[in-house]
Amino acid sequence: MKNKMSSSRVVIIGTGAVGATTAYTLLLRERVSELVLIDANKEKALGEALDMNHGLPFTGGVKLWAGDYSDCAEADVIVIAAGASQRPGETRIDLLKRNAVIFDSIIQNIVKYNNHGIILVATNPVDILSYVTLKKSGFPSNRVIGSGTLLDSARFRYLIGQNKKINPRSIHAHIIGEHGDSEVPLWSLANVAGIGLEFSDEDREEIFNNTKNAAYEIINAKGATYYAIALALDRIIVSILQNEGSVLNVSTLLTDYNGVSDVYLGVPSIVDRSGVREVLDLNLDNEELTRFHASANKLKAEIAKLNL
Repeated sequence: MKNKMSSSRVVIIGTGAVGATTAYTLLLRERVSELVLIDANKEKALGEALDMNHGLPFTGGVKLWAGDYSDCAEADVIVIAAGASQRPGETRIDLLKRNAVIFDSIIQNIVKYNNHGIILVATNPVDILSYVTLKKSGFPSNRVIGSGTLLDSARFRYLIGQNKKINPRSIHAHIIGEHGDSEVPLWSLANVAGIGLEFSDEDREEIFNNTKNAAYEIINAKGATYYAIALALDRIIVSILQNEGSVLNVSTLLTDYNGVSDVYLGVPSIVDRSGVREVLDLNLDNEELTRFHASANKLKAEIAKLNL
């Protein structure tokens, strides 16, 4: 069965490793009818588009081209993957000042042409830049989504699966909070078929540290992470375009969520054609709640420095 939606357009802004890999993933899986690549380096966007177009005889009928911001006018989803990349030894928060400046121009150009689509932010620090996008765009919060802790949760599930020798697709487990160093593992809710999972303290520490530090390990080894995040973005886009109502740990604006408001954090949310339709309330234990509040306060302090 084809997954492609009729008359659907996704625009990807930024054709670096994440943007190009996301475009290639959408192309291979025939998720959309039209796919547009935009980059400040127009030659880079053109090269990526040409390279992918030359593979169309082996795939399907996706129309793909290197465009400009005017192509956002008919976009259903606009993915922002542009910005400075995380360097070895650099945290996602270290990227904030550089990427906040870049986002000013990007958001201004998007809203010139589109006020009806959904903006999906992938650039780090993704939670703060999603909040910046909300404030700069004037879009309703349900239509500004960050990739959040969807990838972190996938890494968490993979590592738990490795530990328990169970397929990670059968593992139900969540990372919430910041997509970054203050993220929170929800050990109390980890389960298989509704059955809670038990871990030694040593296993918990190893699994969480490997989850939290995965990006640093990959960046040190090969310079960037892009395959898994491209699959995560594909998952979000499909849930939007196919109006699935899937529960995904995306970054969204919180309002009195376990006592946290006015900040974007990754939490389980129902995602459909409207964007984030509903945020699911989780029953956190005391330690998880404390760590979640600390994650929120960390990001709020960084946001306050931006004078939005």
